[in-house]
Amino acid sequence: MSQKSTLNAGLWMLGWFSSMLMMTVSGREATQDLPVNMLMFFRSAIGLAILLPIAGWIGFSHIKTQQLAGHGLRSSIHFGAQFSWFMAISLIPLAQVISIEFTMPIWAAIIAAVYLGEKITKTRLTAILLGFIGILVIVRPGFADFDSGQGWALASAFGFAGSVVMTKRLLEKDSAFTTLFYMIVIQLILGSILAVLFWQWPSTQAWPWVFVAAIAGLTSHYCLARALSLTDASFVAQLDFARVPLTVVLGYLLYNEGVSIYLIAGAGLIILGNMINLRRA
Repeated sequence: MSQKSTLNAGLWMLGWFSSMLMMTVSGREATQDLPVNMLMFFRSAIGLAILLPIAGWIGFSHIKTQQLAGHGLRSSIHFGAQFSWFMAISLIPLAQVISIEFTMPIWAAIIAAVYLGEKITKTRLTAILLGFIGILVIVRPGFADFDSGQGWALASAFGFAGSVVMTKRLLEKDSAFTTLFYMIVIQLILGSILAVLFWQWPSTQAWPWVFVAAIAGLTSHYCLARALSLTDASFVAQLDFARVPLTVVLGYLLYNEGVSIYLIAGAGLIILGNMINLRRA
């Protein structure tokens, strides 16, 4: 891996950070007076309006696939994870959501063992145990009231893990753009069902945040894909840990959210487990 590739990957990860932070804030702001199901619908609708001209420009032949069922299952799982993530950021401090989200590699290792037949080594088992302990430290069952937002955050981490594992299989035959395109289309269909059942127009204040969430959702996927195309996944994953302190700062500056010693300790254990696993890999 050349120094230039590493630098370029770092720049794309900067775009990923910016997009994820924008989606975090826009999601929190939009869901203050707009149900999550409507945010998901409008986010997908705006995303498709952006992707269709691009697909027409590069040629619709580029989005042909023989894995439609796989894309359907992967996108449905991702839809549920994204829904849970937006629910979580509307209910609990942002730093807590992101810390719990970083248990995703733990769930991914377990799912990959079942779905892809990958072995759980002693190193991965250590990472899994540290991650579980980290969750217990943050949630503190029996010592603190379990917040529903924590449940949504755990659900999102598990769903994103399943989505990542399935994406790995889909990308063996399809491009990142094809995967993104079908994700938006399928999630628009799912979002339409929820929107019809519980329809509500965004308020004047919510509309700008809905657009930001839609654009940030697309750019985050694109930037991450470009970073992964230039460097190792382990390098990208280690850079992604920077989102934890960045989100802590964001939550403090914008929403005056404090950070407890339990959150710091739990997040530290989760990140430590991931770092051990990545270093061994």
